[in-house]
Amino acid sequence: MQIAPSTYYAVKSRPPSKRAVSDATLTAVISAVWERNHGVYGVRKMWHALRREGHHVGRDRVARLMRAAGCVGVVRGQHRTITTRRDETAARFPDLVERGWGISKPDTVWVADFTYVWTYQGFCYVAFITDVASRRILGWKASMSKESSLVTDALQQALATRRRTSATFTGDGLVHHSDAGSQYTSIALTEQLREAGIAGSIGSVGDALDNALMESTIGLFKNELIHRRRSWTSRQQVETATAEWVTWFNYERLHSSIAYRPPIEYETEYHQAHAQEPLAA
Repeated sequence: MQIAPSTYYAVKSRPPSKRAVSDATLTAVISAVWERNHGVYGVRKMWHALRREGHHVGRDRVARLMRAAGCVGVVRGQHRTITTRRDETAARFPDLVERGWGISKPDTVWVADFTYVWTYQGFCYVAFITDVASRRILGWKASMSKESSLVTDALQQALATRRRTSATFTGDGLVHHSDAGSQYTSIALTEQLREAGIAGSIGSVGDALDNALMESTIGLFKNELIHRRRSWTSRQQVETATAEWVTWFNYERLHSSIAYRPPIEYETEYHQAHAQEPLAA
């Protein structure tokens, strides 16, 4: 169909509609939020992030503008890596949690686990300790060895994190929960837990659901960081990237399980509401 030149130029010269201007402005905001959050947010988290910044728009519109801008969230896969090697002769803590994950008070239960990343230097193992209530990663360690120091160093970092931000922190009443891997039944970890006053807890053998929260954290680590890079050259590279990811994870990433808030924000609000010293420094 032919269009008269006068009609074409008349349409072309019209100013953009208010809707088009609004869409363009919001698309720029969406792109900025998406990039700031490492390109991992899908429609749901983007919608919540925009609302937190004062942009009260519909989810359908957010989805449309994200598609137009090419902003695609990370799709979580099933990444279950078996790193556990049990020591059948070691004493084992009882299960003090029994899948009781409905916890709102920080420093009630910490969960621990580790995974591996293939690098050109060999396997790099990364251990994490996460607070069940706030989802905050309190301690982590990257190492080319999966000896007991991998998990004891992560524990020491978690303890240092709490002691640095709360002079009154103690391990009394705190539970450290893990699987039955030999690192978590080691004498070294058992002694460190005892010295800190923390109760050790080990879940059912071979039951991934028993440590589901830690499985979720490791799944996010793999999907949002590790699997997005085609290759990793060294432990140092993994360590640097993990440090950046953990900082973002704790201070900025929205978590659906805590009402789409970052872990640090959850802890601060919890302690303010309970008139205690905040732990977010």
